[in-house]
Amino acid sequence: MSQTYPLSKQVILITGASAGIGAGLAKFLADRYLGIRLILAARNVEKLAHVADLCSKAGAEVLTVPTDMAQVEQVQSLAKKALDRFGRVDILVNNAGYGQMGPIELIPPDAVQRQLQVNVLGAIALIQALIPIMRDQGGGRIINVSSLAGKIAFPLGGLYSASKFALEAVSDSLRQELMPFNIRVSVIEPGPVSTEFFDVVDKEVDRTIHDPEHSPYRVAFKKLEGLEKQTSSRAWTSEQVAVVILKAMTARNPRPRYVAATSGDFLLFMMTKVLPTRLVDQFWQRFYGIDLVAKDWQTRKDK
Repeated sequence: MSQTYPLSKQVILITGASAGIGAGLAKFLADRYLGIRLILAARNVEKLAHVADLCSKAGAEVLTVPTDMAQVEQVQSLAKKALDRFGRVDILVNNAGYGQMGPIELIPPDAVQRQLQVNVLGAIALIQALIPIMRDQGGGRIINVSSLAGKIAFPLGGLYSASKFALEAVSDSLRQELMPFNIRVSVIEPGPVSTEFFDVVDKEVDRTIHDPEHSPYRVAFKKLEGLEKQTSSRAWTSEQVAVVILKAMTARNPRPRYVAATSGDFLLFMMTKVLPTRLVDQFWQRFYGIDLVAKDWQTRKDK
């Protein structure tokens, strides 16, 4: 059904819809498709209500469902409320996620667990809840928002990359498994985006990592603080990413992957197919200040 109905007649569920890419996508769709039906989910009730109000004023029919994607019961309740209200979900955009940054050595187990719960397990739970209804209604689309970090791992981002690598693998399997039921699966791979991502990164580092100033990775943490400025010149807006997601929503034969980053395809090609791993490692070590760690640590030991 989702392939024959115009987008304005479809029901679209977006997670992580209170800010960033999710909010940008919701407003983008509401502004362009009068009468579109949106289910918006996120943890922040106040911000979610604000986005919903903007979408409603643009002419969309909106259901908001406050949801913590780390809680499977809440995720399953989200699916039920969506179906109770609209009876169908044509497109699921699994966008909810955040970045837990820092050396893997220093990230406590509960933070490791939550990173995977939100970015992977919550997405899987929602997909599992919606597959039967998509199959019964004749088809649908599942769009999982990953990242360039789902193809390339780098220092201080190991857990975030692990969650996105996992989401990519799940998406690849689902794409093959669900094809017989006319359920299409695509992945969106943004690069730097002008969102609250880096604010969340800073908060997570402060919340989860004990005394980074006196850790062996002190200089790398210092460089991490300036990461947003380093990437701002190449950052996309949420609306630019929304345009790419729209392609996955409307293409007759959607691609498995859509890169949403300036020169993103070239970067992935060079770093995964052309350059030796040793050179790629050295590039990222310099970019994140890991190349300065040994000297700084030895200097402090010698004092």
